[in-house]
Amino acid sequence: MKKTLILLTLFASLCCCQQHNTFCITGNITDAADTMLYLEHLTLNKGTVPLDSIRLKEGGAFCFRVEAPGNPEFYRLRIGGQGINLSVDSTETIRVTASLDSMSFGYCVEGSGTSDTIRLLCLKLAGLERKARSILANRNYTLQERDDIIDSLVEQYKTEVKRDYIQSHYDAAYSYYACFQTLGNQLIFDPLLKKNDLIWLHAVANAWNVKYPACQRTENLCNIIQECRRRQAKPHEIVLDIDGEKVRELGIIDMTFPDINGQERELSSLRGNVVLLDFMAFSMDDSTERTLLLRELYKKYHERGLEIYQVSLDPSQHLWKQRCEALPWVSVYCEEGLESDMLRLYNVQHLPCYFLIDRNCDLQARQEDIPNLEEAIEKLL
Repeated sequence: MKKTLILLTLFASLCCCQQHNTFCITGNITDAADTMLYLEHLTLNKGTVPLDSIRLKEGGAFCFRVEAPGNPEFYRLRIGGQGINLSVDSTETIRVTASLDSMSFGYCVEGSGTSDTIRLLCLKLAGLERKARSILANRNYTLQERDDIIDSLVEQYKTEVKRDYIQSHYDAAYSYYACFQTLGNQLIFDPLLKKNDLIWLHAVANAWNVKYPACQRTENLCNIIQECRRRQAKPHEIVLDIDGEKVRELGIIDMTFPDINGQERELSSLRGNVVLLDFMAFSMDDSTERTLLLRELYKKYHERGLEIYQVSLDPSQHLWKQRCEALPWVSVYCEEGLESDMLRLYNVQHLPCYFLIDRNCDLQARQEDIPNLEEAIEKLL
């Protein structure tokens, strides 16, 4: 009976995959009976787009068939918060096997060497994240010492990734993938702030331009390089020179910006909560540690009524999308950047800059007037 079940599963998989102009992702996720498995497209401009789903049965067999892309694209199998990243560029068949309890890092992939290399990159990044968390948790270090140690670990990581993955295969999808890996929502290869990283990104872009000249991701790489070159000619620190009158301290000036899914999010829609209004840019120094600190605040106070409305003023929308996708709070993008009228209306003279808004939607304090942020939040809650 067991052999018959295996043969039927294999036959069903073959039937599913034998279609023209489609690719197939098939396999088994064990110990996952009655859970929903999703197939998602990690798009360039629309964020994560769901494509298909299936409720797994005993044994965890699944098969997804999707229209094949004309150029390399990235996809994800997901159950809850666990995911498996894959790359597809043609009508291939990819087989994935995993157990639910170790799905993100203990899976096996066959039929796609690129996807298997992405698996190795994910494992490598997970190791870096564990080391970084250990350093951040060690209170024997000063903040500066922690930053220095983590920076050293990141530089070592980049050296190994360049040597072992990118250098001999600039045109590979996994080389593109490596260029956009993040640590705490901070790009590991940060072409905006580091000229050496820009050189490597440029090498990948040149190779993709030869192999995939009409690809949207190639165009995006070239646009990022042009923008970074322009920005690197200016100081890295973002400082605003504004002489306008200070914003009134009663009430708020409402604003509406799109989130990563393109949904317009109003600041005033959070009325009834204590809101941390945060103007910032992920491209600035120390944004990684700052994000981690905000995560701790959000985790501690969210259930009691704290919300964060974070306005990104990054020059590159793609960089913002890469870094905000996993954030649990409201993260929106201001396309006008440093030219936004909101900065003048709120008298924002430097970044990052935050404000506290009470449950009645009244502005209570700005960053310069808050000696202890946690105490200020406690009082408003």
